[in-house]
Amino acid sequence: MNCSLRAIIFDLDDTLLVDEALSLELLEELAQQVNSLFQIDPKLFVSDVRVIAQALWKSGECYPFCLSIGISAFEALWGEFLGESEELIKLRRWSQLYREEVFYRALHAQGGEIAEAKNIASSLAQNFSLLRRQRQRLFPETREMLEKLSQHYRLGLLTNGAPDLQREKIAATGCEHFFSAVVISGEYGIGKPNPAIFEHLLLQLEVKPEEAIMVGNSLERDIAGARAAGIASVWIELPEATEGEVSAVNQKKEAPLIVPDVTIHSLSQLLETIRNFDSSLTW
Repeated sequence: MNCSLRAIIFDLDDTLLVDEALSLELLEELAQQVNSLFQIDPKLFVSDVRVIAQALWKSGECYPFCLSIGISAFEALWGEFLGESEELIKLRRWSQLYREEVFYRALHAQGGEIAEAKNIASSLAQNFSLLRRQRQRLFPETREMLEKLSQHYRLGLLTNGAPDLQREKIAATGCEHFFSAVVISGEYGIGKPNPAIFEHLLLQLEVKPEEAIMVGNSLERDIAGARAAGIASVWIELPEATEGEVSAVNQKKEAPLIVPDVTIHSLSQLLETIRNFDSSLTW
């Protein structure tokens, strides 16, 4: 397809790094702990946390800022949001109240009063933030794939989110050295799908749009943004709900006009896909 391919650009969360699934795993563990004390329904508790977190996040004063640079409801439950900009200071303050309120409402949604609910909610919020920070996990194929691709191409990482949180995730992967350039939306004040953020990365990679491919799991952000910037795209169609709890099926329903150049179902298929773009490769 493309014999002049020089760079491959990756999304981070739920493309290279497991994100939402880790948050759900931890919520399930915390729900089991609460159940051992108060006999709640763990599955219902996790479901309530997800619904309540989304609702409070969307109705909160920081939602416009979060939306603009791509901070999710789950990330608001554990990010530190370091920095001295007015938006980050406000988000740092708001997120502390938000976390406790999410767990407090989830406890009460179980159908009855729970003694010391406020204290328990505060403890859950603190534990979730602490433990989630300790859990970072790459998809199994990520490291080997990046190592192979980095021998042939310039690799770029383009991720939405708060600067400190995304930098923390990237450092935890141990894969930063594979990338020639890293661009985080929060450091520029704009996020995917705005083509300007793609242009920032292309400049750092020193490649033209037609010399790059974007790989990501979000039609709305990764694929639409790449197309707007003139970059070919590979969509990783994951079956589980990701990217703000929007499943692949729902993504296609909500964005039927956003069509990637190639669709794959796991990172393990990417190397073969890249070979189809670049016939000069042999692996």
